[in-house]
Amino acid sequence: MIRVLLAEDVHMVRGALVALLNLEPDIEVVVDVASGDEILPMAKEHSPDVAVIDIDLPGQDGLTAATELHEQLPTCRTLILTSLGRPGTVRRALAARVNGFMLKDAPSAKLANAIRNVASGRRVVDGELALSAWDGAECPLTNREVTILRLTSDGNDPTEIAAQLYLSTGTVRNYLTSAVSKLNARNRVDAIRIATEAGWI
Repeated sequence: MIRVLLAEDVHMVRGALVALLNLEPDIEVVVDVASGDEILPMAKEHSPDVAVIDIDLPGQDGLTAATELHEQLPTCRTLILTSLGRPGTVRRALAARVNGFMLKDAPSAKLANAIRNVASGRRVVDGELALSAWDGAECPLTNREVTILRLTSDGNDPTEIAAQLYLSTGTVRNYLTSAVSKLNARNRVDAIRIATEAGWI
C-alpha cells in the first residue's frame, strides 16, 4: 500500500482528491493538510511514501516544503501539482529535486499512476510542463535574489528579510537593486511582477 500525504488548500478539491485516491486499491491517503507549514510535521508523524503537494499553498509554498522534505525525510518522495505551466516554475521544481511535477487538471487515473511511478523511484514530469521548461528563458537571478524577491512579494520589508536571512539591511537592499536591474524592471513591484509571470518566484 502506497501511503500518501496530500497538501491542497482548496477544501473541496482536497476532499475530492482524497476520495478519488482512496478508491485506488494500492493507495491510501494517510493525512491531508491545507498549508505548507503543516507538511513537514505531518510527514514526520505519518511517514508517507509520497507527498502530493500543490505548488501554491498558504504559509510555506509547495516547492520550499518539498525541499525540506527531501532534506529531512528523504524516504518521502514528492509529486508537485500546479495549475500553471510557467517555464521558470518547472525549472524551480526540478532544481528542488522533486520526483514528479504535473498539471492539476490531469485525469485522476493519471495522478494515481504518477503516484505509483514516483513511489517506485521513477521521475514523472507532465509532457506539457517539460515542453514549457524547454522553451522558456533562463532565470537571470541568483538563488539569493530569488529568495529575497519572493520574501518581498510576501510583504516583508528589507529589515524583516535581513533578520530572517541573517544579513544586513543594506545587503538585502543591494540584492533587491540587483534583481530590479537584471530584470530591466522599473522598481521592486515591477520586478516581482516580471519574476512571478515567468514562474521564477
